[in-house]
Amino acid sequence: MRLSILDQVPLTEHTPTPVDAVTSGLRLAQEAEELGYHRMWFAEHHRSRSFASPAPEMMTALALERTRTIRVGTGGILLPLYPVQKVIEVMSLLGQAHGDRVDTGVGRAALDDPDYGEKIAALVRELGDLHQPVPGEPEGRVWVLGAGGSAAPLAGGLGTGYAHGHFFVPRGGEAAVAAYREAANRPHTVLAVRVITAETEQRAQSLADAMLLWRTRKDLGHDGPIPSAETAARHDWTNQERTRAKARSQAIIAGTPDQVHTTLSALADAHGAEELMINTLTSDPEDRLISYRLLAERFID
Repeated sequence: MRLSILDQVPLTEHTPTPVDAVTSGLRLAQEAEELGYHRMWFAEHHRSRSFASPAPEMMTALALERTRTIRVGTGGILLPLYPVQKVIEVMSLLGQAHGDRVDTGVGRAALDDPDYGEKIAALVRELGDLHQPVPGEPEGRVWVLGAGGSAAPLAGGLGTGYAHGHFFVPRGGEAAVAAYREAANRPHTVLAVRVITAETEQRAQSLADAMLLWRTRKDLGHDGPIPSAETAARHDWTNQERTRAKARSQAIIAGTPDQVHTTLSALADAHGAEELMINTLTSDPEDRLISYRLLAERFID
């Protein structure tokens, strides 16, 4: 089972400024390489008080300069916002500088774009001319991100990889992945999952509670940094927050390394995924690194 990382470059109590968050994300790329993770992708968010990466291609470039072997890419570029030729030229330039380590992940979130499929086809065609075929990687190193709906069969039909966002929609992913695999000649499936693990179940749950407090506040209109476990423990939860947290908890896998390994293995089997992409949000970068380290010890030979 391949293990990879999706970094949203979070703003937190411990990393409150964009400089802090970007520095932490780039350090994580180096640590992920040392731990044996297969790839690391950077997400795209705009006007966010929770995340500090509006330009994942720039984060990709910076991380590639600081690493040697790990695959690095975008997870993903919001393609409806950009002319496809600009995306092709940027990602081609990164590929020319760093070879086959570069991944181009694209998505559309809730944005409408009647040319979305044509743009992806152009990416596959143009970037496919740059990259030689590699087992286990889609043509052109292009991936489509989705959480169900039309993204999965679209990815299959266009010959890209498909990264399914379990942490966006934790139910129904099996059908989406099945639709992708039915449409694809050579399927490459990644399951993106939000995970937190620690040495003890209690510590893992306290970190998960902090993640839930952030997500609940965001749902209720308060977009802000990821709180610490200590802040979450002191928080006086309202009934509305508790209701939202209960619903959101389905998208977080938390526990000891053994508990998380069992759950993730079952999820990967159910979805037919060749790769797990882990997203971990903690206030303290050290807690995040410990979680990724413990996962690597359980999953990576």
